[in-house]
Amino acid sequence: MESRLEPNGKGQIDMAETTEETLRKEIEDLKRRLGEQKGLVSSDAKLAVKPWQPSDFTLWSIALGLTVLFVVAFFVGWIPLHKRQALIYAEAHEQEEAQPRVEVIEVARSTRNSKLELPGSIQALTEAPILARANGYIKRRMVDIGDRVEAGQLVAEIEEPEMDAQLAQARADLATAKANVKLAGITAQRYQDLLKTDAVSKQDVDNYNGDHAAKQAMVESAAANVKRLEELESFKRVNAPFSGVITLRNVDVGALVNAGNTLLFRVAQTSTLRTYVNVPQTDADSVQRGQLARLSVSNLPGRYFTGTVARTSNSLDPTSRTMLVEVQVPNPSGVLLPGMYAQVELLSARPDPPLLIPGAALVIRAEGTQVAMVRPDRTVHFQKIEIGRDFGDRLEVIKGLKEGDTIIVNPHDAVREGVKVNPVRAVGT
Repeated sequence: MESRLEPNGKGQIDMAETTEETLRKEIEDLKRRLGEQKGLVSSDAKLAVKPWQPSDFTLWSIALGLTVLFVVAFFVGWIPLHKRQALIYAEAHEQEEAQPRVEVIEVARSTRNSKLELPGSIQALTEAPILARANGYIKRRMVDIGDRVEAGQLVAEIEEPEMDAQLAQARADLATAKANVKLAGITAQRYQDLLKTDAVSKQDVDNYNGDHAAKQAMVESAAANVKRLEELESFKRVNAPFSGVITLRNVDVGALVNAGNTLLFRVAQTSTLRTYVNVPQTDADSVQRGQLARLSVSNLPGRYFTGTVARTSNSLDPTSRTMLVEVQVPNPSGVLLPGMYAQVELLSARPDPPLLIPGAALVIRAEGTQVAMVRPDRTVHFQKIEIGRDFGDRLEVIKGLKEGDTIIVNPHDAVREGVKVNPVRAVGT
């Protein structure tokens, strides 16, 4: 065993000595080189020291190190920050999605030009029936429905033989009365002359003078009867009372008519028409005489006819609580016809236009009439308001809101007092 270990131990000692000698030689070599460098510097002191210039490998190593350092800093710093921001955004978006989504509008004023639209019925400005004023038969008929007539134009003739006979008799009676009054006058004058010679008594003269006066009165009576019958005779000629259109014909040639009972024709003046509308109590104070109005009818789409308010009843119907208003519209072309149904727009200018809100925004509760407002912090507040006129899809607000307030259109069950909401502007606003 020992004989085997000796060689091994000696080998180890030899390796140690060899390593030591190698190191010693390297140290001496380094000292020698250092001495040479010192001697070179001392001998060539006039030469400038050459600056250090890194090699390309060194430069690339530095650049690579900086790049690695930047990449490590990016992954260590920016990626966590980005993840944190994404998490915050996701939480905010989730919170926003959790808030009720509501459609809102801003409260605004109406236009200065007020327009009130109401239904109305078109009528002729003047319309009258033409009745028979004499008894008899229709001799001639000159007009029919739709014919335009002028004032005083002959429209029919009535044949009445009895009236002709009565007029002839009255004229004969007048002639007789005139003859009698002439004879009575001559007789009275004679007696007046005889009285001067006392040939007759004063009483006889007075009697004949009185008879003459009575006969004169009979002449006047007969003349009045003739005039009356002549006027009745003129009733056989039926004339139009005013210019217009014949809207009704009730008789034909040969028909028997009775004075004051038989309707012959109906005439209407259509150059100017009038339309009656019933204005509700809430709008009655806004309608004035001379106010502009505009009519439209369903069978003439897109056409409007301008007129004015001619008069108002200045009182309300106790049953309907409406005021009757008459609107007159010129109709020179005759396009509009009496009896048409029309939509009438009453136009007026308002110095202080009212606030308007959609009818769907109204909330009726036990506390009263309210709307759901959205505050600047997006919280809901139910505001009590006072309503004025109702325009159907819109309501006039008298009190409780101001211009620019944000309200919710058609609030649903999730909209409660103090709840935060996600307001979205309503479509079409």
